Amino acid sequence: MTDQVIGAPLTWQGVADIAAGARVSLSAAALARIAHARALVGVIAERRMVCYGVNTGVGALANVLIDEPRQRLLSRNIIMSHACGVGRALPVPETRAIMASAVNNFAHGGSGVRPVVVETLVALLNEDLIPIVPRSGSIGYLTHMAHVSLVLMGGGSVDAGEGVMTGAQALRRLGVAALELEAKEGLSLVNGTPCSTGPACVALRRMHHLLDWADVIAAMTFENIGLQPVSFASEALKFRVSEGIASTGARMVKLLEGSEILKRAVHHTQDAMSLRAVPQVHGAVRECLESTQSVLDRELASVTDNPIVSGTLKDPVVYSQAHPIGTALALAMDTLGIAAAKIAATCERRIDRLVNPLVSGLPAFLAQRPGVSSGLMIAQYTALALTSENRRLAAPSSLDGGVSSALQEDEIPHATASALKAIEIIENFSTVLAIELLAAAQAYDFQDPSLRRAPATDRAYRIVRERLPPYADDRPLAADIAAAVDLIRGSDPPAVYP
Repeated sequence: MTDQVIGAPLTWQGVADIAAGARVSLSAAALARIAHARALVGVIAERRMVCYGVNTGVGALANVLIDEPRQRLLSRNIIMSHACGVGRALPVPETRAIMASAVNNFAHGGSGVRPVVVETLVALLNEDLIPIVPRSGSIGYLTHMAHVSLVLMGGGSVDAGEGVMTGAQALRRLGVAALELEAKEGLSLVNGTPCSTGPACVALRRMHHLLDWADVIAAMTFENIGLQPVSFASEALKFRVSEGIASTGARMVKLLEGSEILKRAVHHTQDAMSLRAVPQVHGAVRECLESTQSVLDRELASVTDNPIVSGTLKDPVVYSQAHPIGTALALAMDTLGIAAAKIAATCERRIDRLVNPLVSGLPAFLAQRPGVSSGLMIAQYTALALTSENRRLAAPSSLDGGVSSALQEDEIPHATASALKAIEIIENFSTVLAIELLAAAQAYDFQDPSLRRAPATDRAYRIVRERLPPYADDRPLAADIAAAVDLIRGSDPPAVYP
């Protein structure tokens, strides 16, 4: 986690770092761009140039002209009417990511908010005073940042870590006055793609982390019940043109290097597909992540406001366009969700092979006393339930469509929904992965103790056993699963990757 200075556009890693708690600051160049855009808005308002959201209503009210005395009121009213999110609050990291993405968007210098607006958002982030934002109600933008904006105005509520405080209390802690929004600021605060881009960066960071663990855990499973590591050799994989396959195969070879368990003499033509296809499945997911990274970095490098102000103070220009529509982002996050659901399903198949005595060669359900003990029988059911839930969640949001604002807003990609449900799928994946880790560790306890594990998988096994003893139906299994999830989410995998 690295503190971020916003001068050039943030990368997706930068947003993910801020989501995790990194501090953020604005470069002098970024502040100058923000101030110039604000000055452009002043000229536009003074010259009475028609500018959506400055001197017109919004949505289907775009043709209603607003005189200068009421332009502040328009900004205020936009926040009040758009702060209509519902449901449980977003987790703090997701909200931090949204705020970071908004600051990044303003720093391009195309929005026209005052520097004090952006600086107050930065101060809230750096003091970890995070607005409480309802999760549901956004079709791609608008509601999430409206609830953040309430806090800038002294309203709303804030998660202060030790408890909840009002927006007014949070601003007093910062030593700043509540903001009275100027022309265009209300619209700029709720516009653009930050509420999609931010959670998307969080999802991508979590997926990268879990995928590293997935390789280690797949190697553990393979060492327990696989017999043909030659499937991962570079000479076997070279026939498939894929960097993801090649790199995953190299990692699997490295992870299994030095295993004596794999030297046991059993005639076996080829392993089950969920075992030998680790490079093909995990590698495809890695390539999906690389593609998603490109989309997110392009999104962060873009101005996604509407309208965009540009030009000079002598010759200002207004562009009314559709840049807040994040179709590319929605498609990418739908794909990432499908990728996470796919690899979780493959993990579940490996869990089933570990606990199934018909194919594992190990005690039924890895139970200490099969029959009187059920072992990990029902843990596999849990994994199966989560993968089924993932399949339901993986239906693409980008195809949902819909019509809003009296036919004016009739193209809706639902990028925010795509990002948030991808996070749900990834959370389920982390639990399925944790169950596979528990099953693989339990399987090692039934292996011939004279055969050494590979050094990399041995480190993973020992990390599990430092936290949890072998399972013997002597405690609720849910607590072990929760501990394994915490282990995976909270630590890096114990392996050095080639």
